[in-house]
Amino acid sequence: MTPRQIIKKSIMSFLFIFTVLFLSACWDRQEVNDLALIMATGFDKKANNHIELSVLVFIPKGGGSQQTLGISSSGEDSNVLVRSAEGITIADAMAKLQEKLPRMIFWGHSEVFIFGEALAKDGIRDHVDFIMRHPQLRERGHIFVSKQKAKDILSLFPPLERDLSEVLNELVKHRAGMNVTTKEFSQWLISDSGDCALPWIKILSPEKGKDQKQTIAYIKGTAIFNKDKMVGLIDDSVTRGVLWLRNDIRLAIITIHPPHTKGYISINLTQADTKLLPKIENGKWKITLQSESNSDIIQNTTKLDVSNPEVGNMIEKQVDQVIEKRVKLALNQVQKDMKADVFGFGEAFHRKYPKIWNKEGKRWDEIFPNVEVSFKIKSKIRRQGMSS
Repeated sequence: MTPRQIIKKSIMSFLFIFTVLFLSACWDRQEVNDLALIMATGFDKKANNHIELSVLVFIPKGGGSQQTLGISSSGEDSNVLVRSAEGITIADAMAKLQEKLPRMIFWGHSEVFIFGEALAKDGIRDHVDFIMRHPQLRERGHIFVSKQKAKDILSLFPPLERDLSEVLNELVKHRAGMNVTTKEFSQWLISDSGDCALPWIKILSPEKGKDQKQTIAYIKGTAIFNKDKMVGLIDDSVTRGVLWLRNDIRLAIITIHPPHTKGYISINLTQADTKLLPKIENGKWKITLQSESNSDIIQNTTKLDVSNPEVGNMIEKQVDQVIEKRVKLALNQVQKDMKADVFGFGEAFHRKYPKIWNKEGKRWDEIFPNVEVSFKIKSKIRRQGMSS
């Protein structure tokens, strides 16, 4: 071995030993057995403006058959429990909640955040800000507003899923209603309008003879927020109109009654694309909803031949009318009555007319209720089903 190789090998050995000295090893490890895994979180308003923080804690089961054990029909052998604490802020309540649990709270699995109606009407900006700032809380967690107390929602025993968080996560995957994450909601709050919308949930009545808690919470409409305060509620049909305007419609079944015949025709939406086309003309703010969609016929109880081009055109026009009607319902309730821009009109005008927006954007709360909306809707029936 040459002297140069010896020197090189010595330097490499020194660097290796020097690096080992700075390895952190496992001094700060946290064992799963020492953690309380939070699956869902609820926030309720209490007296004296205090906040009640409720959590759904997962209970790991032992080996064998119990490892996959769920909730029994009687509510026993549950693999989750609910704990609550009250404080002047969420952080204060969180500290008091830790005192009630023998394990260190771990928030990394919490994908569901539920706000009670009373708290939502007071404003939730500060609470969402806490969720976004906390290093463990997920910004992709879904937010809901509940008619009943959030604590009561978390205490339900779903008959099919493991716990309530699983139920709500599955429901939002269907895309039948609003689907809003913490990050998306915080982005709405700092948008041009600052208005928001969240899925509204309520407890489904249990089957006759069952315990009151042996049921689920389900999405039943949308809570509308002016800035960060809840100002109203819209039902499922009006929510569909909001989704069309926001280009968020993913699932829709439309049933029409063709004229001069008995029966109904139902179509299933397969694809939709919506654009907002803003225009300022002679001082008037206008916007056009341009929508194109493709659908399949899934049921025909009439005697009409849907393969006939004339019948197909008639069905498509009726579908256009149904979509326009749903959008107008949303505009009447949300734009005219609640004056909340959850459609994204402000962003559309800002993008196209940045100079005008910089001058007039401060008056958006006055301008928005008077924006004229027109429609260019085109529906296309792609398939008539397997039978003629």
